[in-house]
Amino acid sequence: MPHPFVLITGCSSGIGLAAAKTLGSQGFTVIASARKREDVEQLTRLGLLAVRLDLADEASIEQGAAEALALAGGRLYGLFNNGAYGQPGALEDLPTAALREQFNANLFGWHHLIRQVLPTMLAAGEGRIVQNSSVLGLVAMKFRGAYNASKFALEGYTDTLRLELSGTGVHISLIEPGPIDTRFRANARAAFLRHIDPAASRHQAAYQQTLSRLEREGGARGFTLPSESCIPPLLHALNSKRPKHRYPVTFPTRLFTVLRRLLPSRWLDKLLIKSA
Repeated sequence: MPHPFVLITGCSSGIGLAAAKTLGSQGFTVIASARKREDVEQLTRLGLLAVRLDLADEASIEQGAAEALALAGGRLYGLFNNGAYGQPGALEDLPTAALREQFNANLFGWHHLIRQVLPTMLAAGEGRIVQNSSVLGLVAMKFRGAYNASKFALEGYTDTLRLELSGTGVHISLIEPGPIDTRFRANARAAFLRHIDPAASRHQAAYQQTLSRLEREGGARGFTLPSESCIPPLLHALNSKRPKHRYPVTFPTRLFTVLRRLLPSRWLDKLLIKSA
């Protein structure tokens, strides 16, 4: 029996690259995708099937999905929506165009890609869609409003789609990582410098802390896990007859999952307002 095909977005580094390298040894045929052509070429040199797919560009999504479906002989078993970035900055300082860019890459592009591949899953009566969310899809933190909003929206989007797919044989799950050792901070820093003018903001002092955090090697002390920590839940979501709706990864995600249920919002705010 041929190995089922799984399309993964955001494979230039981090969780996407770890998944692309690992799933092949677990019985899947991976089609890796990335936004930049040089990253696609690097994925090909690693021996992977690879296509260019920019989640902020509908034409690129359609072209990449068509190429992936052609490689898969007309249908995909799985889609791991992973490609995303974080736009830091206080909401009052954030241009609307920056918020629109955040949603294009982190939500609207994912929706457009799902619409390209879902019909073949429905026709086959089976399939798996796995969405990479975040602890910031569960709780809000200062100066992360754009990313928070995109991930909160993704959580609601995925819950709704799960209800609508009931009985079709197509399952959808959320992975919810906390701090993971990826290029996320470097990409967030670039987005911050592109859209935010710290000198013109009342948050100027706090922004210096934000930049220091984004420039620091590694992640939250004692809590950051490697990208590979997301692979076991991904494999369970792809393989299990009863995949979970949500897979929390890292201690902070598990902690805030519990605290959000137990604490009054004012108490939870006192914890979250201390976040830098």
